[in-house]
Amino acid sequence: MNINHALLFSVFIVASCGLAYELIAGALASYLLGDSILQFSTVIGAYLFAMGIGSWLSRYIEQQLVARFIQVELLVGVIGGFSAASLFFVFAWSPAPFKLLLYLAVVLIGVLVGLEIPLIMRILKRDLLFKDLVSQVLTFDYLGALAVSILFPLLLVPHLGLMRSGLLFGLLNVVVALWACRLFRPHLPEVGRLRAQGVLAALALSGAFAAAGRMTSLAEAQLYTDEIVHAESTPYQRIVVTRWKDDLRLHLNNNLQFSSRDEYRYHEALVHPGLATLPNARRVLILGGGDGLALREVLKYPRIDTVTLVDLDPAMTRLFGSAPSLRKLNGDAFQSPKVTVVNADALQWLEENDESFDFVVIDFPDPSNFAIGKLYSASFYRLLEKHLNGDALAVIQSTSPLYARQSFWCVVSTVESVGLIATPYHALVPSFGEWGFVLAGRRAYRPPAAYPVDTRFLTPETTPALFMFPADMARVPAEVNRLNNQVLVRYFEQEWRQVIR
Repeated sequence: MNINHALLFSVFIVASCGLAYELIAGALASYLLGDSILQFSTVIGAYLFAMGIGSWLSRYIEQQLVARFIQVELLVGVIGGFSAASLFFVFAWSPAPFKLLLYLAVVLIGVLVGLEIPLIMRILKRDLLFKDLVSQVLTFDYLGALAVSILFPLLLVPHLGLMRSGLLFGLLNVVVALWACRLFRPHLPEVGRLRAQGVLAALALSGAFAAAGRMTSLAEAQLYTDEIVHAESTPYQRIVVTRWKDDLRLHLNNNLQFSSRDEYRYHEALVHPGLATLPNARRVLILGGGDGLALREVLKYPRIDTVTLVDLDPAMTRLFGSAPSLRKLNGDAFQSPKVTVVNADALQWLEENDESFDFVVIDFPDPSNFAIGKLYSASFYRLLEKHLNGDALAVIQSTSPLYARQSFWCVVSTVESVGLIATPYHALVPSFGEWGFVLAGRRAYRPPAAYPVDTRFLTPETTPALFMFPADMARVPAEVNRLNNQVLVRYFEQEWRQVIR
């Protein structure tokens, strides 16, 4: 391979690394801060702006272009490679400076990446015509970006995680630098010093890569006060299960989903007020609920013939169907012959499936980003209505009517906008406070006179109070959540930001 071909191949690698750092920063911000659209948008904007600054600054590098290119690669490799690990530790120990350091890292890496391609083009221009130079460099640049954009969600994050992925791409940048030292050795008076720097950088990144598992555990031990008993990254989320004495807790992307000490309150309130009023219900659909806890409550009814559970992440249903402590918690619900598990996007599944159901449980995470917000939209509820049998009911977890009051009533308004009768109610879950639910159907709802199954929290006498809203949770005006505006996500972000403050 001649020098020109080697440099063109290095364009492929540096382009892959450059985009990888951008994706890692966006994903890390989404995991830790929520609202993936906002985080990716601002990270990409800052990164591209910084690349423009780097390209502009390249004009001031006039001598020893190869040596400067090697130094840039080493800096990108070290700073970019350690960025995810460093930011994760910062957030775990002190979240306050995380945003500032995140964007400082993004801008610094962006400036350095912006220097790379102009330097390579100036090195190559001695041997290639301008039209060939531009077409070949940009071709390899775009191919590298394509490769990493495909590998990042499908292979790198699920199998390596963000920390190891960053360190791997840092190593690739350093390999490019060491390769350039070898290719241009006769023309580099400082080749020995550059090679030594590259070897040190490679050793540091390799050591960190080998210790990444322990580093992640150490950082998460600071982030979660309880013992971590399971942690994994999937293409969809970061799953962490913690334990303190007899209390198991599930966290998705750093957000608490349940505590085993009081989850029964949430799941009983989610399932029984609706299902107990449907004596003829035989077919049940659960959308979300990959932990199997709502499923456990549904299976208490002997009359139920089939339950279809649709959850996006196979890692969730696999974990809660296999880990002994979690199987005990959900009553081995996934082992029931009545249950069919489908790992798919709920919206797409409803579009592609024509089955009808007597009761539907919608147990999605809160609408903290637009990907989830679509599952609370008028379009989704319109599609849901087509899957309800005549007197069927659907129940929707709808965030807190106390802490996210307008968000809660936005869900109610959205359900009503598609012609369904919405019946809102709430229950106290100590881990979360007052939590809200909405029943949706074609007929007026009446609370059950009795519960035909065992319950720890609900009683016929206290159930009517769940449907009464005190003044601080009473209805407020809220727009309908539509796909083209996603107003619910904005409500949710604003209200929960005030709670955190």
